[in-house]
Amino acid sequence: MSEENLTVMRTYKVIKSNDIIQKARFQLSVQEQKIILYLISKIKPRDKDFKNNVFDIKDFCKICGIDIHNGKNYINLKETIKKLADKSIWVKSDDGNRETLYRWLSYAVIDKKSGEIQIQFHELMKPFLLELKSSFTQYELLYILAMQSQYGIRLYEILKSYEFKKEILFNLEELKERLMAKNYDIYNSFKRRVLEIAIREINDFSDINVQYEPIKNAKKIEGIKFLISPKVDLDERLQTWKRIDDILNPDGESLIEKIDGGN
Repeated sequence: MSEENLTVMRTYKVIKSNDIIQKARFQLSVQEQKIILYLISKIKPRDKDFKNNVFDIKDFCKICGIDIHNGKNYINLKETIKKLADKSIWVKSDDGNRETLYRWLSYAVIDKKSGEIQIQFHELMKPFLLELKSSFTQYELLYILAMQSQYGIRLYEILKSYEFKKEILFNLEELKERLMAKNYDIYNSFKRRVLEIAIREINDFSDINVQYEPIKNAKKIEGIKFLISPKVDLDERLQTWKRIDDILNPDGESLIEKIDGGN
């Protein structure tokens, strides 16, 4: 894969229905999320059906900044896709009274000789990923590639979907549920191990800036208010691309500056 193609593929758009971002409950590892988002980024706006994606291990590793010379990558990726195929996603109805279970993937085929994996989304995922006309969120794949926290990627998507509101307030327990972090019973642990890490990654590597404010009732923290703003300053965006580049291309030629002619 040429450097030019690598850059272009990193800037492919991830487009998802807000239903699957705001109403879904799922827990995926960092690599599982990146695989799903990488596959979504390969969907074309005019696609009416899911295509049989050819998932090249070396391409994926290059795009995500994973060491392609690590002999365990094939085994690890195979195990990750197996786990993905076994995982499901709960999506709540608008009134919150009904939840529907969906599977991410329909099937996966691995060609050990070519190093390729064929993957197809489950057809029931179509309303969330295909022919979206309204109530959807889009962003460049690039902005999640340098993240190392599963909560960072998930919180970024959630807050990106509310970016137009500029601020959003979540009940603390609701936020934990959305992030699948309900095991953090003590707020300080949730703050230190989930919230602060996620927000730092969002501010460092994404196209938005986020601040948060805990909302107290008496002495108990019951909610989190987020302030969301786009990165519009060119210098700030260049700094973000530089930080991403340092993670994805630590030893190679800078690719981020080539994006959209420096945009």
